[in-house]
Amino acid sequence: MFQFLHGADFHLDSPFSALPPELAAQRRRESRAMLGRMADYVNARGIRLVLLAGDLLDSGSVYRDTAEQLAAELGRMEALVCIAPGNHDFYTPGGLWDTVAWPENVHIFRAGQMEAVEIPALGAVVHGSAFTGPEQAESLLAGFSAPADGRVHLGVLHGEVEPSRRRYDPISRQDIAQSGFAYLALGHVHKGMEPQRCGATLWAWPGCPEGRGFDETGEKGVLCGTVSDDGAVEATFVPFARRRYEIVEADVTGRTALEAAEQAIHGDTRRDLYRIILTGEADGTVDAGAVESALRERFYALEVRDETRMAADVWAGAGEESLRGLFLRTLRQKWDSAPDEDTRRRIALAARFGLAALEHRDLG
Repeated sequence: MFQFLHGADFHLDSPFSALPPELAAQRRRESRAMLGRMADYVNARGIRLVLLAGDLLDSGSVYRDTAEQLAAELGRMEALVCIAPGNHDFYTPGGLWDTVAWPENVHIFRAGQMEAVEIPALGAVVHGSAFTGPEQAESLLAGFSAPADGRVHLGVLHGEVEPSRRRYDPISRQDIAQSGFAYLALGHVHKGMEPQRCGATLWAWPGCPEGRGFDETGEKGVLCGTVSDDGAVEATFVPFARRRYEIVEADVTGRTALEAAEQAIHGDTRRDLYRIILTGEADGTVDAGAVESALRERFYALEVRDETRMAADVWAGAGEESLRGLFLRTLRQKWDSAPDEDTRRRIALAARFGLAALEHRDLG
């Protein structure tokens, strides 16, 4: 029996461009520090094999010292590490996968076809392949089948499973079922999944170990697996992210925007990055910036968005014989004939700010 770790999509040196420069720089440092935490985790649990399924680097032009730090931390792992480069960090002769001094316990697949690494001490074989360019239109697994020789065969690849567009190693479920693998470690999809089976093969994406934006919300981490003496494989998710991205909605109907936002927040949020979306009906101008300023210290980073709509009674002023009434009648006609909800939101926002100006209120 032995344990393995399956990780992918570290995207080291991501720009974190949505954050202020000082926070973006800190997040890049934290992403690199994650490598040390992962090495400690592997060694503390006696993990013998690490499968890294590509896009460990955000591009081929990351800082060299970032790649060297990756090499150093992988070298600290008391395990064999097998890497299958992906579409962001694809293998190219003379690139970082060639020129950095990678430790002896690290094997990098460098070819655009399946290769094998034998591990006699574990009675196992790891098969993998590399992206050799930014796209891979044909399945790297197509036509491959590991021999039935009594050893445990595992695969590591960067790719998609039956995608609508054939750009990033489009693997079919039949490819997986016919592979002969006990486990297929995949990368590319940043949302983790429960391992599932195609034929006798268990396969999964672990997702990325650290979220980089609000399109990567929730817990992020790696998969840890166990290969039993009879070759059966199990894998479970292990949270690994230092910080989480979260999106919450706060309904302002019948309350102030600040009250709604505070009631939508639960637990300790100081280490995390949040987007609060204000929804519901608002009686007047909603100052998302004021809500953000009031709550910012409760988060590592906070963004507040106003997606509320005008309360029905606000439009009642359209019946007035006044400049205010004329303004509201004009906008209400546009609102009634708007083709979609997004247009209505923009019209309602114009009504709010227009009313605030007419009433000499602060627009924030």
